[in-house]
Amino acid sequence: MADSIEEVKKAKKLYMFIGLLLFFFTVITVMVASVEWLDFGGHGFDGVDATIGLIIAAFKASLVMFIFMHLNHERPLIYFLYGLGLVMAFFCIWLIGWSKSDPIQYGNSNRADGFYNPDKPATNVHGHD
Repeated sequence: MADSIEEVKKAKKLYMFIGLLLFFFTVITVMVASVEWLDFGGHGFDGVDATIGLIIAAFKASLVMFIFMHLNHERPLIYFLYGLGLVMAFFCIWLIGWSKSDPIQYGNSNRADGFYNPDKPATNVHGHD
């Protein structure tokens, strides 16, 4: 806690600065999702824009945790747990992206895949007519 008026004023300036940064990055996140000249992926909102938005959100969450929740003065174990959470979150996002690259698709042209697609029925799935 702040013990003097000067420390309170310094902390107030820091909190105002962090608050303005959070507002600024919120505006940037909205712009990435909606402004055409900040569209980094394909046309419209796509995975690249979502990834950039999540990176900005992680940065903002880190600011809140370290400044407003005072985690910048904690023990190393707290930093380890925070880093572990970030690694696990990254792994979960990577796992979702990896699942999207599955080569087995609905209605695959491969005759032996056996997936049901009414528009394109599989013929001779098991090798007999």
